[in-house]
Amino acid sequence: MSSPLLTVENLEVRYGSIQALKGISFNVHQGEIVSLIGANGAGKTTTLRAISGLVPCASGQISFGEHNLLTVPVHKRVGLGLAQSPEGRGVFPQMSVLENLELGAYSRKDKAGIKADLEMCFTLFPRMKERVSQMAGTLSGGEQQMLAICRALMCRPKMLLLDEPSLGLAPLIVAQIFEIVKKLNQEGMTILLVEQNARMALKISHRAYVLETGRIVMQDSAQNLLNNDEVRKSYLGV
Repeated sequence: MSSPLLTVENLEVRYGSIQALKGISFNVHQGEIVSLIGANGAGKTTTLRAISGLVPCASGQISFGEHNLLTVPVHKRVGLGLAQSPEGRGVFPQMSVLENLELGAYSRKDKAGIKADLEMCFTLFPRMKERVSQMAGTLSGGEQQMLAICRALMCRPKMLLLDEPSLGLAPLIVAQIFEIVKKLNQEGMTILLVEQNARMALKISHRAYVLETGRIVMQDSAQNLLNNDEVRKSYLGV
């Protein structure tokens, strides 16, 4: 197998005296969907925030392609091909859908490419085209999640970091969003998915890691984890 696109080694993150991540290691290869699953407070979102540079790392290494991310400023990580759709969506409520999407492409200069990617987003999420002039703060929760994903796609990433895309959404909307995530991957997008809905995450992932209180306690193919009695009992409610 080729070298991983993303490699995290012995990563530790602290919030004051609290150690949120206790030396976790994992990798993601080009073309994969890899999920991090676990209960609230397990360290899933902290892991994504450390990769994006939004929280400092106490120790460890994060490599993205040829780059040591710990030496790359936060604003330059997007330019390397990392984009995050954050937990809670984080849209700019007083800006229109189009303005939010244009912000996603702020570091790009290729006008034709930006236009093509806007059309790609509108094809993936027709609702965004219908709402293009609407203020983002007036969208439904599901529409805001679609916008957050599209905004991340507008910087044309090599890897998409998705943080809790199903949070607070109706089951029908969740199913739609996961179907689109799967389609993005089938078209070549590498995805690192953090998700509390373990069943949905494992159904579309290639591999997954289970986090408990800042440690990886299990890793396997997504199919094996779906069939694992311990995972079924603890995370799938079976």
